[in-house]
Amino acid sequence: MSPVQQKVLTELPSLSSDCVVQAKTGTGKTVAFLLPAIQNLLSGNMPPQGKVAILVICPTRELALQIAKECNGVTACLPGGMECHTAFGGTRRASNLKTFLNGSPTVLVATPGRLNDILGEEIVREKFSHLRTVILDEADQMLDDGFAPAVKQILRRIPPKGDGWQGMCFSATLPEEVLDIAKIVLFPGYTHLSTLDRNETPTHERVPQFHISVPTVSQTFAVLSAVMEEEYNQNPTDFKAIVFGTTANGVRLLYNLYRQALPRFQSFELHSRMSQNIRMRTTDEFKTASSGILFASDVVGRGMDFPNVGLVIQLGLPPSTDQYVHRIGRTARAGKDGRAVLVLTERESFFPSINKTLPIKPYGVDIASRLGKYEADITRAFGNVDEVTKSRAYQAFLGYNKAFLKKLQLTPESLVRLANEYASAMGCPEPPTMEKSLVGKMGLKGVAGLRIVSRIDKRRSKGCD
Repeated sequence: MSPVQQKVLTELPSLSSDCVVQAKTGTGKTVAFLLPAIQNLLSGNMPPQGKVAILVICPTRELALQIAKECNGVTACLPGGMECHTAFGGTRRASNLKTFLNGSPTVLVATPGRLNDILGEEIVREKFSHLRTVILDEADQMLDDGFAPAVKQILRRIPPKGDGWQGMCFSATLPEEVLDIAKIVLFPGYTHLSTLDRNETPTHERVPQFHISVPTVSQTFAVLSAVMEEEYNQNPTDFKAIVFGTTANGVRLLYNLYRQALPRFQSFELHSRMSQNIRMRTTDEFKTASSGILFASDVVGRGMDFPNVGLVIQLGLPPSTDQYVHRIGRTARAGKDGRAVLVLTERESFFPSINKTLPIKPYGVDIASRLGKYEADITRAFGNVDEVTKSRAYQAFLGYNKAFLKKLQLTPESLVRLANEYASAMGCPEPPTMEKSLVGKMGLKGVAGLRIVSRIDKRRSKGCD
């Protein structure tokens, strides 16, 4: 057993005790919460057939699928088996709900949005009448401002805590403010277990971290090429990396671009704009791949275990310090080494300076002197990227950076100029067109530099045309 598994199974007062458990990412937390919850059922607390006894709530569908796979492995040899179902967005609600209602789901692994949605139906709520355990995986994210409202509503729709179900919160990090909110799933006197050694350097501090400041947004693509080549040359054996973009459509652009610009590497993409079947297949393929580059959004930023990833590159301003740290946690797992590189424009370069506790150092190689070769490659590669992909990446760039106007010291007008520079770098002769309604939703109505069309005109216009 890993330390967290041993600690939970030997130090939890009983199989049904409430607990908060902290352990480093990549140390086997999933099995650590599944084993006691399942053993509790086998010890005489099995619910009637068709009733959900164990509910696991986690932030992403990729993590939900990973947990369900672990659950199926743990229960595979049980007499009679034990059905583990999943519920998450991006799938056909009606068919999945029918499978759930007609099946015998003892375990349900779900993301907050879809779970909250289906719990709106009384017939679904009845499935939870004999609930034994509620688990919040990545509990810090489940209880932050983004997910907490949905989690609280879920808890109002399932049997009350007073009915006696067990609450388990598992996470690598649990700030005090999160622990305060965690009481909604825990009775007073809950057990707090941790395998974190206060004298041991946290994973994200042990990983060598570097940043590169790029003068203009148009140079970021060439810089990324140069960094990947440099990192590969330093460690060419089984080179396996994840490149995080800021948006799903931005990730799609990177994937399509670097398949052309760096053909020597096998490329993968994972983001929320892909169908669930393709996301599942890609996740499995990258897990088993000995080498390659995964271009990804934050759907894999937390909890996901991709073996032997030796490098994480983050392109653009991270949404938060916590997310920066969690992305780094995709490398240096299970005792392996890893490196992390952050590529920022000059406007974004404040990030290391406001996070002085993070050991982010300047990149030790003069990348700028190599850009000429890579810029030519990037220009050629962009010629093979379709215009619709470029257009969507442009719109996503505007939407993402609009949220950081103050931090980036931008006005709406200078934001549009920056986005148009981004479009020019993609090889667009003019900025891509945008529907009037979308411009309004972004709060950019009346801002000069945008090419606005009506819905009818938009149908006639494609990408950068």
